Amino acid sequence: MQLNHYNSNFKKQKHPIKIVCDNITNAPNIGSLFRIADAFNIEELIFCGSDISLGKRMTKTSRSTEKYVNHSINEVIETQIQNLKSKNYYLIALEITENSQALSEFKLQTKRPIALILGDENFGVSETILEQVDAIVHINMFGNNSSMNVVQATSIALYEITKQLNS
Repeated sequence: MQLNHYNSNFKKQKHPIKIVCDNITNAPNIGSLFRIADAFNIEELIFCGSDISLGKRMTKTSRSTEKYVNHSINEVIETQIQNLKSKNYYLIALEITENSQALSEFKLQTKRPIALILGDENFGVSETILEQVDAIVHINMFGNNSSMNVVQATSIALYEITKQLNS
């Protein structure tokens, strides 16, 4: 018999992770980020930017998770990064750079709470933010494209990070 959220026996567990979204504005992506934030039961979903769409197009993909996922909207990501640093968060940027480490090889060696930083759908995580993080990780790509959708990448990153937190 196939299980659903009423009869599955998954153990509820809150993870000390905040997702920081730098100018992610695509409504279906925002809705899907709410769903993945709920699936991994993270602390908070933080949207930074000025054109964050939380309307009807977003709720189509969120499946009402925006009602119970802790979230906030902040205009300026730099302010949010400074706030997280002052609270001793371990900052991880999900971005492909010359010195990023493959997520499959990344070893989380901290007991600090985590902030996973996601970049703009078109331009990624800005250089200014990359200079302030504790780690930069990427997902190895084996096809022709050099990147994947922000939601799929976030799902993979959260899977690996929570697996390491729980081991």
